[in-house]
Amino acid sequence: MLTEEEKNAGLEGRIIPVNIEQQMKSAYIDYSMSVIVSRALPDARDGLKPVHRRILYDMSAELGLYSDKPTRKSARIVGDVLGKFHPHGDSSVYDAMVRMAQEWSLRYPLIFGQGNFGSMDGDSAAAMRYTEARLQKVTQEAFLADLDKDVVDFVPNFDETEKEPSVLPVKIPNLLVNGSEGIAVGMATSIPPHNLGEVIDGVVAYIDKKNISLKEMMKIVRGPDFPTGGYVVADELEQAYETGKGKITMRAKVHIEVLPNDRKNLVITELPYQVNKADLLTKILALREDKKDLLAGIAEIVDESDKEGVRAVVRIKKDYDPKKILDILFKHTNLQCTYGINMVAIADGKPQQMGLLDIIACYTNYQRDVVYNRTKFQLKKAKERA
Repeated sequence: MLTEEEKNAGLEGRIIPVNIEQQMKSAYIDYSMSVIVSRALPDARDGLKPVHRRILYDMSAELGLYSDKPTRKSARIVGDVLGKFHPHGDSSVYDAMVRMAQEWSLRYPLIFGQGNFGSMDGDSAAAMRYTEARLQKVTQEAFLADLDKDVVDFVPNFDETEKEPSVLPVKIPNLLVNGSEGIAVGMATSIPPHNLGEVIDGVVAYIDKKNISLKEMMKIVRGPDFPTGGYVVADELEQAYETGKGKITMRAKVHIEVLPNDRKNLVITELPYQVNKADLLTKILALREDKKDLLAGIAEIVDESDKEGVRAVVRIKKDYDPKKILDILFKHTNLQCTYGINMVAIADGKPQQMGLLDIIACYTNYQRDVVYNRTKFQLKKAKERA
């Protein structure tokens, strides 16, 4: 019941009694869907989350930071994205931008970074006031071309003062090429990156033969292709490509180097995806102390990595078998680890678990729409000129 004061204030008829349990349930579902669709999961068409899409669009259409232009301060880019398209914390924008510039995070980086953008050892990037960035050539040609030709829908931004694309007209199947990681409410996604050439060949094969089988497709798209290299042991790869869920084993690339004095080294040149090199070498060092009986043959561990690439050396004492030591390291360290594949993306406006063929089909259908819209736009312009 309303009090006399509330009635006098004109609130009668405007206060609606609700069941608190129902209201909480309804509000939480709305929040969950907002996180799932608008933040944590990528779109199956362009393979991007909203924050990545907004950064790339702002860098091209708003700031003109193309690959042939000078780099601009990261703080300037982050501020522009925040003010126009992404009203969240500045770290959410900068962290996403940094990851798109790291060659060990993305198979094909989308942003060129100038300055300290972190390292494989887990070092974080320098503050945004120190670093600079611009678009990579592949980004402007394969992600942002034809935006001015009505190929995709534009929607109002958060305060309806600007327009932003609901999806980018990508020319490559980016969801498979660069993969994606994300944790939403009640669901998560973990899509490994793939080789661009293989995926494009797979798309062409699907266009030529709509009813292509998964086994035929897997002869073309042979498996994930991680930016840090290493080997993939295909434990449940076929199952993952069929159902969208499975796991694979990743193993570092290690060779035995024989020195002139007959001493031998284990040389690590490629690491499993997302393995922190500094932490790995520290773990090997600690393991040598814990398992002195098994790893007494390790003399020292030296990180000789430079700008040419990864080179971590485990020096072996004389008269010890490096192969046996390597087997122990594979068993007890992240020189060998598993990667859980869980291919969830937004398709048709809702989250879906997708197999390899599903993702390729979704991308192909989207490309058909893009080409149709671009042709319609060009026809309209040609008629206006005529």
